[in-house]
Amino acid sequence: MGKWSSMAIKNRLSLNQMTVANLTLPQAVDSCARHGVLNIGLWRHRIEEVGTFAAAQLIKDSGINVSSVCRGGMFPDPSANGREARINDNFRAIDQAAALEADSLVLVVGADPSVPLPDARQMVVDGLARIVPYAQTAGVRLALEPLHPMYAGDRSVLNTIDHALALATPYDPTALGIILDTFHIWWDPALEAAIARCTTRVAGFHVCDWLVPLPDVLMGRGLMGEGVIEIPRIRQMVDDTGYEGPIEVEIFNQSLWNMPSDEVMQKVIASFAAYV
Repeated sequence: MGKWSSMAIKNRLSLNQMTVANLTLPQAVDSCARHGVLNIGLWRHRIEEVGTFAAAQLIKDSGINVSSVCRGGMFPDPSANGREARINDNFRAIDQAAALEADSLVLVVGADPSVPLPDARQMVVDGLARIVPYAQTAGVRLALEPLHPMYAGDRSVLNTIDHALALATPYDPTALGIILDTFHIWWDPALEAAIARCTTRVAGFHVCDWLVPLPDVLMGRGLMGEGVIEIPRIRQMVDDTGYEGPIEVEIFNQSLWNMPSDEVMQKVIASFAAYV
């Protein structure tokens, strides 16, 4: 891969809020503005701290693009009332994404240890059937994110790109796309062929690295270049689908959260330039 120009970095780099999880939404937006980062991936709990209207106005005033809102989904629940509550929460998430004019609403489909795996996966199918029409009416593109199989028991029963494609196939690509996250997909021996099948379904590309040994299944992600993922190779696969949108740096790591945010931003920009 060729080196990034400073303008290309500005156009493609997106800061996922979880990389600076200690910052409020206004602080994260300010940090992006000061460091010349033109895209941001937002998390709903930070949106709700200030309110959707105020968040939308803040984003509009900043001129920064919202590459994604995270998250919707979380469909499986052992009770009918619980499943309905989750559908209603997805409707609220869609409304938030619409107000923020986000490129997509990320769907982490969910899992429940008390729900058998086949039943949980059917609940995902049923949930998508409920929310996709609502999202289309709102002008919001939904995006399925397959998670690493280690999360199948409690976080997501969607664990491969091909499964995500199967769930998305009944819907138009502009309605339901796929998020490709290096942390979750790098291990797949059929990765190149699976990504190639995504074509117009790619709604977002997230990057971080897999540390060895992995210090924690959730909080142990590394900056690009610190681990074993061949990120430029995966980026080329994603490029080959025709995706030209923002590339989100999403890193769950307490050591980063303990650093001054300006130092984190400098590290993110440098590792993006060198290893993405």
